[in-house]
Amino acid sequence: MIKLEVISLFDNKNQDAGAQNTNHDDKIEQMKKCPHLVQYQGSKRNLAPIIVKYFPKEIKRLIEPFSGTAALSIYSAYNGLADSFLLNDINSAVIKLLEKCVTDPDALVEEYKKIWTGQFADNTDSNDYYYKMRELFNKGNPDEALTLFILARVAKGAIRYNLHGEMNQICDKRRFGTKPENVLENACAISYLLKNRTEFYNTDYKDVLKMAKKGDLVYMDPPYQGVISGLSQRYISGLDFDEFVDSLSQLNKRNVDYIVSYDGQTGDKKFGQDLPESLELQHVLINAGRSSQATLNGKVETTYESLYISKGIRKDL
Repeated sequence: MIKLEVISLFDNKNQDAGAQNTNHDDKIEQMKKCPHLVQYQGSKRNLAPIIVKYFPKEIKRLIEPFSGTAALSIYSAYNGLADSFLLNDINSAVIKLLEKCVTDPDALVEEYKKIWTGQFADNTDSNDYYYKMRELFNKGNPDEALTLFILARVAKGAIRYNLHGEMNQICDKRRFGTKPENVLENACAISYLLKNRTEFYNTDYKDVLKMAKKGDLVYMDPPYQGVISGLSQRYISGLDFDEFVDSLSQLNKRNVDYIVSYDGQTGDKKFGQDLPESLELQHVLINAGRSSQATLNGKVETTYESLYISKGIRKDL
């Protein structure tokens, strides 16, 4: 049976008030220092300190089949929690960007600076410039610096796609994207953490799961059930629920440990199906803070994200 637990980011029930405040400050400072390349919707950067609490003591290789910008692997490398890493994403533009960041951060930022600076040219409207760059991005096979610029300027850090597979998210009119010198600092730090011990793939997640071995930890943050369809879906590819459950079952049979971030709830509204009890998972609800969407609608509601821990490493037994 899946046991449900609710936890907050700075939840330390067994510590006194002074220790709790110190722990809170330490975690805030730790997240500030840990590098991140660019804002990316769905990133688990802020929740990483909770998620890694459920890691096993030793990890030969941390595998992310839905890596995005690899926030959890970067955090894990920063804290010395895994020996090596395997990063995969079905979105080729994102995984190419990440690989370029790790293997050649200076070249990446040099090209990014050229694109970023272009929005300030004479007789150039910065918002119109973004849409010209988005059009270029949608022609296919964008270079890594262009992808970085799109992510840096897109509203909410969210690349969204129409039914034709074209990125259609508007730009954030309030900002011009991260300054190149700040990107360089973070990109070089990420390269230092991941270079020469990271593999990169652009394939179906099921192919990546076949590579996993005992001693690896697979962390999965797949497309959530509520955001993979419609006129402006958040992901380039959806996820079949039954296929995903079967893939987790196969990992159980092979004694491969895994952790899954998958859906959750805001207020009384629940998103998607829970993973089935037959998988024998520990189910944790992480308090991710106030819902920004609810706030816009004049409500005060808390968002909880579901975290599932495989039976080999669950902490509640």
